Amino acid sequence: MTRNLDLTTLRSFVAVADAGGVTRAAGFLNLTQSAVSMQIKRLEDSLQLEVLDRSGRRMALTAAGEQLLGYARRMLALNDEAFGRLTHDAFEGEVVLGVPHDIVYPVIPQVLHRFNVDYPKMKVTLLSSFTKTLLAQFGRGECDIILTTEDGVGMGGETLVELPLVWIGAAGGHAWKTRPLRLAFARDCIFRQGVQAALDAAGIGWEMAVESDSTRAIEACVSADLAVHTVLAGSEPPYVERVQHGGSLPDLARQKVNLYVADPAHSPAVTALAGLIRGAYARQSAV
Repeated sequence: MTRNLDLTTLRSFVAVADAGGVTRAAGFLNLTQSAVSMQIKRLEDSLQLEVLDRSGRRMALTAAGEQLLGYARRMLALNDEAFGRLTHDAFEGEVVLGVPHDIVYPVIPQVLHRFNVDYPKMKVTLLSSFTKTLLAQFGRGECDIILTTEDGVGMGGETLVELPLVWIGAAGGHAWKTRPLRLAFARDCIFRQGVQAALDAAGIGWEMAVESDSTRAIEACVSADLAVHTVLAGSEPPYVERVQHGGSLPDLARQKVNLYVADPAHSPAVTALAGLIRGAYARQSAV
C-alpha cells in the first residue's frame, strides 16, 4: 500500500521547528494555534511516530522529528520550485538578450536550450548586432542582458573569458598571401581598427576589399577567397578555416567577452539566464 506524506502537514511541522513553538508558527502560517496543532497530530498519526517532544517546558524535536526535518525541507523546496517555475508570474514574460554576431556560436544555442527547459513560459528575444550597437541599446534600457567583445570592460560589466583574435580565410585559400592584404570587415566591427593598426605596425599594406553591414555577407566573401577576416578563437564560422600563416601576418590582440546585466533585473529569470551564460563560458574556457 502506497503511503504519502501530506505537504500541508510538513509545512506546519517545519514552521513549528523553525519558530520554536506552535504559537509562533501559527502566526507565521496565518493559522490558528489549534489548526497547527491538528496538522502536527495528523502528521504523527500518518507516521505512527511522535515528531515533537512535549515533555519539557520548551518544544523540542524527537529523534524521529530531527530526521524528518531534513526530508521535509527538501520536499517543500522541490514542491515550491516546481510550482513557481510552472505557474508564478515571476517566471512569465520576456527577456531581451543581445549578442554580437560572431559569438552567437557555440555558447548561446546551448544556453537558450537550457533556459527554455527551466523557464518554459519565458520568451527570449535574441538581438544579434555589433558590440557598439548593443552597448547603446543596453544603455537605453532596451536589453536585459548583453554580451560584448571589447579590449576592456565598461562600468557594471564582468569579463567571462579572454580570447585571441585569429585570422580566417577560405579553406585552402590564397587571399592571405596577397599584398596589399585584402580585408573583409563590417563597417561597425569593433575589431576593424585594431587589425588595421596591427598591419600598419608590421609594415604590411592592406585594402578594404569587402565592406558590408551583414556578417553573413562578410563570411560568404571570405569563404570565396576574396579576402581575409578575423574572429575570436573558437568562433570560426563554417566554410572557412583559421589561416596558418607561419608568421606572415601579425599576431593580434586578445579580446574580452564581457557580460552586462540590467540592475535591477526585472525578473529572477534574467538573473538565471545570466548565470547560465556564466556557466557555459566557464565550461568552454576549461576545455
